[in-house]
Amino acid sequence: MENQPGRNEENLKNLEPILQVKNLTHTYGVGTPFQRSAVEDMSFDVQPGEFLGIIGHTGSGKSTLIQHLNGLLRPTSGQVLLNGRDIWAEPRKIRDVRFRVGLVFQYPEYQLFEETVYKDISFGPMNQGKTGAELDHAVREAARLVGIRDDQLAKSPFELSGGQKRRVALAGVLAMEPEVLVLDEPTAGLDPAGRENLMANIRDFHRNRRTTVILVSHSMDEIAQNVDRILVLKSAHILMDGTPAEVFARADALLEAGLDVPQVTRVAMALRERGVDVDPAVYTVEDLERQLLALRKGGASC
Repeated sequence: MENQPGRNEENLKNLEPILQVKNLTHTYGVGTPFQRSAVEDMSFDVQPGEFLGIIGHTGSGKSTLIQHLNGLLRPTSGQVLLNGRDIWAEPRKIRDVRFRVGLVFQYPEYQLFEETVYKDISFGPMNQGKTGAELDHAVREAARLVGIRDDQLAKSPFELSGGQKRRVALAGVLAMEPEVLVLDEPTAGLDPAGRENLMANIRDFHRNRRTTVILVSHSMDEIAQNVDRILVLKSAHILMDGTPAEVFARADALLEAGLDVPQVTRVAMALRERGVDVDPAVYTVEDLERQLLALRKGGASC
C-alpha cells in the first residue's frame, strides 16, 4: 500500500479550523499536595477534513487533552472551540458537543452491553433522537463502513472476535455521524492483521467522508502511514507540531524524548551511519525504496 501522509496539506489551507485549542490547562488536585497539570497552556488548531496524529510518552497529557475535545473534562483555564464557539459557552448543551465530536476510548469493546450488535450500534443515534428508517440507515451504514456484515447485526457482540468487537464499538460512534472522530489507541491489543484491517476501515472512512480524524497512538509506524500532521506531546506541552516529514526529520529529538520512530526511519538512520547517502528522515518504505533505487541508478554504492 502506498501511503501519502500530508496529502491534504494544500486542501487544508485557508480553511476555518473545526477545532481550536487555546491556552488549555488542566490541573488535577488543585490546592492539594498532589496538584499537577496534565495539560499546560496548550494551543493548536485542527482543520476540517484533517487526519491529525497525537503521540507522546505515557504521562505526556494525551488522554487528558482528548477528553477536553468533546467536553468530558472541563478546562482549568483556556478554551476548546468547535466551529469557532466555546464548547462550554452553554454547559447545558455539552451533550450536543459529544454527539458532534465522537470519542472512541482505548479498548472500547469493554463498553459493549446490548444483547445484539444492532442494538449496540443504535444506542448513540437513538439518544440523538433518530428513529425508524433514519435510525436503521444510520446503523447499517455505520456497520458497513467498518466491515460488519448484515448477518452479524443480530448476533450478540460477545460472540465476536476482539477485532470485530472493536469495529462494533467504532460503528456505534460513526452512527452518530460526528463532525470529528477522536480515536484513542484504536488498535491496542489487536494482532497485526487485526490492526491493519481496522486501520484500513478508518482510512476508508476518512477518505470517503472527509470527516476530521484525530488518532492517538503509541505506534510510530501507524502514525507515519496514516496522518497528515503530528502533534508530539511531552510533559504536558507540545514539543513538535508538523507534517510527518518535519517531525521525523527530528528523529534524534524524538528518541531523546523517550519516543520511538518508525522502523523504516531507524533503517535509514543506520544506513546513513554506514555511509549510504539517504535521507534519515524517511518514514515510509516506499520513500526509502525510491531513494535506494535512485542511488543505484546513479551508480552509488548501497
